[in-house]
Amino acid sequence: MWKAVVCDDEYIVLEALGMMVDWEGLGIELAGTAGDGVSALELIRRVKPDIVLTDIRMPGLDGLQLIETVLAEAPETHCIVFSGFNEFEYVKRAIRLGVADYVEKPITETAIERALRKVIGQIERETAIRSMERRLHDNGEALLGKAVWELLLFGKEAEPGWREQFGPDGDRVTGVTVLAAAESFRLPEHPAYRAVHLRDDKHHLAVMFHFMDLPPAHWDSLADELDGAGVAVGIGRTHSSPEGAQPGWREAVRALKAAKLLNIRGAVRFGEMDSRPDNPGLLSAREEAILLALRAGSRAMVSAEVERFLREIQELKPDPDAVESEMLKIIYAAEEAVGKERDRSAKPHIEIAEAAAEGRLAEWFRDRLERLAERETANRERDKHTAIEEAKQYVAHNAFRDVSLQETAAHVGLHPAYLSVLFKETTGETFIQYLTRNRVELAKSLLREGMKISEVSDRVGYMNPRHFGEVFKRYTGVTPGQYRDSWHQSS
Repeated sequence: MWKAVVCDDEYIVLEALGMMVDWEGLGIELAGTAGDGVSALELIRRVKPDIVLTDIRMPGLDGLQLIETVLAEAPETHCIVFSGFNEFEYVKRAIRLGVADYVEKPITETAIERALRKVIGQIERETAIRSMERRLHDNGEALLGKAVWELLLFGKEAEPGWREQFGPDGDRVTGVTVLAAAESFRLPEHPAYRAVHLRDDKHHLAVMFHFMDLPPAHWDSLADELDGAGVAVGIGRTHSSPEGAQPGWREAVRALKAAKLLNIRGAVRFGEMDSRPDNPGLLSAREEAILLALRAGSRAMVSAEVERFLREIQELKPDPDAVESEMLKIIYAAEEAVGKERDRSAKPHIEIAEAAAEGRLAEWFRDRLERLAERETANRERDKHTAIEEAKQYVAHNAFRDVSLQETAAHVGLHPAYLSVLFKETTGETFIQYLTRNRVELAKSLLREGMKISEVSDRVGYMNPRHFGEVFKRYTGVTPGQYRDSWHQSS
């Protein structure tokens, strides 16, 4: 049975939660309550609960300070915060601290039980993963895999065990990146890193321990290979120490989620399709899906996700006030995502109240998002041609060096993943294919001038002449030397 404590400076809230929630039915022991932050911290340190439910505003030590202290001392604790409707900025800060969920006041039985069930699901999944990790065979690779699993689950405290299994090369590790896919994939061996491949109940993972920095072109090539293999892979941020595998795991899974939703093959890096990378859990999965579809510029996807959202509301039958609140948050987030040509005269908070009173809440919500999708589509169509032409010019002007997709995307003001999709849709080539073809054309002109092959390799951005020769032959059917000799013989 899981243990929980409730912290709120309103006595009536503590009493109500004690009576309205079927704690025993949820498999939870209510281990205590507290009316201020200081006594709450003492209670938590004493009973060591699995779940902490707390109000944001409390005397002595407010809810945010309490959460920050608790998670620093016991990061495995799952926190749920209570907030008023006008405390959304506090909620965002709480989510950045790592809370599992939040419930708006006035608290309803449905809302609090839904939050508790969500947290219990998270605890059970983490427990299952720990159980699966313990079942690994005790041989060399399995022991390393076990050590890496512990690094993913426990972060810094598992680093000594990881170093013991990783061996002397552990001292050479300069960073760690986690990759996640729904399908099996293998990273190629490379002297710049060592990859450990794992699998949980939903994902295939690769934990890449870096011995040196990888150039942007390496990531572009990897994305191109994955795209060609039809595999979608989410890539977390590269963290500077092995303990970074823990947040990197969550980031990779989140990036994979965006890739699957938007039907992107290849690699999607954490945060590329989400302007709120530090706020996981701010919206429900379905609400987040709506915003991702909107950012993708797909009216069909927006409509489909809106209908799924409305069906889930019909099935769950939540409190009507909670539904209005959630819809309003989505509309404002969607307005921010679209950004351009915002209708300043629109007052969604007034319109939604009128629509609810007239019994047309779903129609209003559907119409608002469809209009936002139309605006986003118009924005993208207007910007598409200009952005691709600017990207092509940038590649042409920089084909002599190691120009990357991320650098080009930053130059034209687009997300790298979106530029990648747009590039292939517009030109019929992936970014790396287009860059390579430009480099080959530049190399051909330099070879015709009689330049040495090693010099040409360097001039077109290849540090290894042998690799340059392989790429050149793949595109032209002949080696650089054969091409140069053939040109001079015919001229």
